[in-house]
Amino acid sequence: MASSLNVMSIRLRLTIWYVLLLAVILGIFSGGLYVMLSYSLRNEVDRTLETRAKEVQNSISAALAVQSDPRGFFSRGRLTLLPAADTFATPGVYVQVQFDTTGGPLISRSDNLGDKAIDVPAAALARVKQGDSIYVNSVIDSVPLRVYISPLRFRDQTIGEIEVAQSLRGVDETLRQVATLLAGGILTGLALAFLVGAFLGRNALTPIDRVTQTARGITRAGDLTRRIEPTYPQDEVGRLAATFNEMLGRIEELFRAQQRFVADVSHELRSPLTAIRGNLDLLRRGAADDPEARHQALAAIDAESERMQRLVSDLLLLARSDEGVTIQKQSVELDTILLDVYREARVMANGVKVCLGHEDQAQVMGDPDRLKQLFLNLVDNAIKYTPSGGEVTLSLDCDAPWVRVSVADTGVGIPAHDLPRIFDRFYRVDKARARGGSTGAVGGTGLGLAIAKWIVEAHDGRVEVQSQVGKGTTFTVWLPLEYANGAHLNAS
Repeated sequence: MASSLNVMSIRLRLTIWYVLLLAVILGIFSGGLYVMLSYSLRNEVDRTLETRAKEVQNSISAALAVQSDPRGFFSRGRLTLLPAADTFATPGVYVQVQFDTTGGPLISRSDNLGDKAIDVPAAALARVKQGDSIYVNSVIDSVPLRVYISPLRFRDQTIGEIEVAQSLRGVDETLRQVATLLAGGILTGLALAFLVGAFLGRNALTPIDRVTQTARGITRAGDLTRRIEPTYPQDEVGRLAATFNEMLGRIEELFRAQQRFVADVSHELRSPLTAIRGNLDLLRRGAADDPEARHQALAAIDAESERMQRLVSDLLLLARSDEGVTIQKQSVELDTILLDVYREARVMANGVKVCLGHEDQAQVMGDPDRLKQLFLNLVDNAIKYTPSGGEVTLSLDCDAPWVRVSVADTGVGIPAHDLPRIFDRFYRVDKARARGGSTGAVGGTGLGLAIAKWIVEAHDGRVEVQSQVGKGTTFTVWLPLEYANGAHLNAS
């Protein structure tokens, strides 16, 4: 059955399990109802028989009470003077009274017994003679009987037995009718349950069908803009649709990012290749004979080759970061690294004043080369977007258990709507200026901040940015502190 269910739809499987569960519940309920009704009807028969037996006992006791010699009364064969058993019989109720006399048992039967007798097992009669009242089942002419046997007593002596029987045909017929009605009700209920279950399952799973259709449409057409509109957003299927929509949004975002990435890489590689081919073409057309032209062409080729090499190196580094490659950490004096960055930044400042602010001594666990690359990228970015005469300030402060490194500039600033994306790969706030605008800065690969963020996160830190257009930008890096003291260093 399990293999058959596996090839069925969820809707059909749910309906079948629902019907099977309902069948078990109805079966238990109907079985319990049938047993209770059977017990109640048979208990009612037993009470009727017991009541009738007491009537016989009381009537015979009253007749014997007026006799001076009850035993002699029986011996003289005057049994006909007692109340007849037929007096207590009714349709379907049989009465048989047996008197124990000195001349043997005398039996009085109701007329509806005819020439038949109620067949009572000898063991049952033996128990009755000992004073017990019992119930037994018997049969007369294929008619099932319920028999109540009680001792016939007079003056604290057992003088016979009273046997009262009732046909069980009426009870059995009632139980058969009830069983038929219950079976019919169960079958009808299960049929209705199947239809209702199929209808409810169809309505409940329709949103899932829409999810399937949407996924199939996306697969076939590649349309990542499609979304599912849930009928009931707060139920389980609605939450599934919302999650699916979030996944689609994320996939669409990643797909577009991939498209931008490929386009940006192509553009970044095409620009230096175009410059290299152009300069090579100049050399082929005669610039090689002019020492100054040859020098300029070779210098341009060298610069563009270096730019391509830097781009490829950055891409390889980011590819390694995507693969989850861990960095090798050691104890690093962060203030020493920041001092080296400050000295190198002064060389490439190009008219921008680079300052070293407050600098605590601090030790962190990390890769010294990557940490230096991190701060060089931030300083390079700050110099690039700061006009000549502007200022870039580096500072290091210990705020246990963290060390805070800030790179602040007085440059052009970053618009608020660009801040969430500045760490995206190849994203530039101002693409034209990044390649050399009024500041005279030379554009980079567009990967510096993306690499900086990866290095920070690889060191279990975080990076924050605050900026105001026209006033400047501050990048703040937080790293876990290994060791620090409050010493203040002055740069020479």
